[in-house]
Amino acid sequence: MIGRIRGILIEKAPGHALVECSGLGYEVDIPYTTFFHLPETGQEVTLHTHFAVREDAQSLYGFASRLDRNLFRLLIKVNGVGPKLAVGILSGLDAQQFIRCVEARDVSALVKLPGVGKKTAERLLIDMADRIGQLEGQFTPTVPGAAAPGGSTTAPAASHDARDEAEAALIALGYKPQEAAKAISKVAEPDMTSEALIRLALRNMIPAG
Repeated sequence: MIGRIRGILIEKAPGHALVECSGLGYEVDIPYTTFFHLPETGQEVTLHTHFAVREDAQSLYGFASRLDRNLFRLLIKVNGVGPKLAVGILSGLDAQQFIRCVEARDVSALVKLPGVGKKTAERLLIDMADRIGQLEGQFTPTVPGAAAPGGSTTAPAASHDARDEAEAALIALGYKPQEAAKAISKVAEPDMTSEALIRLALRNMIPAG
């Protein structure tokens, strides 16, 4: 079991990261909430990981926090929720936001996530209501102003290219092309990076409770 990796971030993109550790490059699938916390390429990064082995594939999933990783492990135990859907859920909501939805029994927020219908949302609320107790003691207070949506300090990117990249990222997450285009259009401003566009679009599409 690979529970954590620390190394140099070689590549990053919404949903994926390549981390070099001791001369080996690890391809890691990540939720967008983790992508938003990654440093610039060439810098050191630490990811809490889950290694999944299936008959047809071996996958390494990485998360910015141990809480997100542990919630992922609880999500994939829910009937009908596989790793891909669990990553999608944690791309729209981080662990603390998801837990707030469960505590508030907020079906409407969950059904806005790609791949989550009403029945799946209701199952998540029922099954996770008891399981989130296993995460007790792992919560950390939210720091006001930290990692605020759209608060990226990355150098401005070309607006047209950034919009294309942001739309492609939302489509890869499971949104329809027209939904992605509409969401990006609502938040797009000159010189915004693709990261900021994705972050704001998801914030508008899936309001955190």
